[in-house]
Amino acid sequence: MENINCQGCGVQIQTSKPKELGYTPSSALTKETVLCQRCFRLKHYNEIQAVSVTDDDFLETVSEIRDTNSLVVHIIDIFDVSGSLVKSLPRITGNNPILLVGNKMDLLPKSTNKRKLMQWLRSSAKDAGINVSDVHLISSVKGHGIDELKEAIETHRDKQDVYVVGTTNVGKSTLINRLIKDSSGLSDVITTSYFPGTTLGFIEIPLDDETALIDTPGIVNKQQIAHYISEQDLKVITPHKEIKPRIYQINSKQTLFFGGLGRLDFVKGDKQSFVCYFSNQLSIHRTKLENADKLYEEHMGELLSPPSQETLEQLPELTESTFRINNEKVDIVFPGLGWVSVDGNVTVTAHSPKGVAVSKRIALI
Repeated sequence: MENINCQGCGVQIQTSKPKELGYTPSSALTKETVLCQRCFRLKHYNEIQAVSVTDDDFLETVSEIRDTNSLVVHIIDIFDVSGSLVKSLPRITGNNPILLVGNKMDLLPKSTNKRKLMQWLRSSAKDAGINVSDVHLISSVKGHGIDELKEAIETHRDKQDVYVVGTTNVGKSTLINRLIKDSSGLSDVITTSYFPGTTLGFIEIPLDDETALIDTPGIVNKQQIAHYISEQDLKVITPHKEIKPRIYQINSKQTLFFGGLGRLDFVKGDKQSFVCYFSNQLSIHRTKLENADKLYEEHMGELLSPPSQETLEQLPELTESTFRINNEKVDIVFPGLGWVSVDGNVTVTAHSPKGVAVSKRIALI
């Protein structure tokens, strides 16, 4: 196929990979104006469609942000902060201010301490070398916190462009679609005032005559557990309703399995309450520590699922991290899955897929 560029965002058109930049059906190539599917859906339906690129491609695509005067809005998933925080962000933003936006707050138990959560998100960003101007909690699906975020964007952007960045599966497209709907008030405003993107892979949504909200492709981060399981399994581990805590009274030398994607061994300490915050659909199994390895070997992908039998071979081997907790209430966080709240003087060992690192934080609840 000869090289054809999208007349909306300028990306090179391709017809074979629907989830990647530049995709359009072959039948669309005969039209006078050739648009990629993403631009087509924006123009005709006021809808941003998610596309993804690798971290390296993303850096190449958005490297010009550091040469602009703009605001960067970084969307992360509250349930997968380590996997959705873009560690390379300072390399591309330059001195531009960053708003950190934690999405999916509607899925947290109502007893979550929002102030603690915001402090933890800020410190997590700082540990990754990202200095943020402000932190906001939202639900792009339910609309919680959107008005406050819009006000913050207006304040911090200082009449400049706004770049929205994030990894795949964080709800970036849902947020942008909501902003389009809220800002237009009508369903066809973007259609009539459609502005093409100026750079490969960007989509520009006008904010006024001079500036735009600029959507960037979602970044594929292989540290996210979502990349090792099927779409069906992803629906199981991703909460769709407010998480209901599940409490287990655990003796030392017992183990909890979270499907087959995570495991927590109670190595040492007095009998404890382990409070588990995971998708309500994810099964949790308790067994004796001495039986845990055998159970995993014999029932992985069946009793211990997800992963399913189909995606079993995709999953990296489980690696261990041991945490000694000295009379404090902490969360043991399994990225992309959830967390277990433990209180007391205990030693636990967490098992997670290699590259998807478990961490400890001060308890949010």
